[in-house]
Amino acid sequence: MNTAQLSAFSTPPTGTVCWTEMVSHRSYLIRFARRKLHDPMLAEDLVHDVFEAVMSGCAAFSGRSALRSWLTGILKNKLVDLIRDRARYHEMDADTEDDEALQFECAAARPDELAEHRERLALTLARIEQLPQGLRDVMQWRVLHDEATEVVCERLAISQDSLFVRLHRARKLLN
Repeated sequence: MNTAQLSAFSTPPTGTVCWTEMVSHRSYLIRFARRKLHDPMLAEDLVHDVFEAVMSGCAAFSGRSALRSWLTGILKNKLVDLIRDRARYHEMDADTEDDEALQFECAAARPDELAEHRERLALTLARIEQLPQGLRDVMQWRVLHDEATEVVCERLAISQDSLFVRLHRARKLLN
């Protein structure tokens, strides 16, 4: 064999990459992926995917740039694909969670909430009964029976100002 034939065998043809040359950039690619992902295991997987794409022939090195730049470009594309896939997955996951939540959501109060409201109401009614007569009557007619201000004032023979003052005092005593 002459030297021209030997030199043809030592330099790989355009479109192929020597495995040892490619693996020499592995640590740089992993550091790059870790900085972007903050997950060492996922970074390793992504770099492995880059090497797999190159070795399977999905990506062909044309020699127009440095090998490291070309591998970094492939890694960036893999990162973008991963982020897009995750975004789609989370959107679909969020949609199904919302649908499930809507399916099982009930507009009525839960039994424990109802019991709590009843206890609170019974306590409030008992406290209203313990108020002095003038304050108790104002609370019963205006708040509990929801009578109009004019009607309560006529019934109790008081002015509107007096009604509002009594309501204020009664509410203050109930708190």
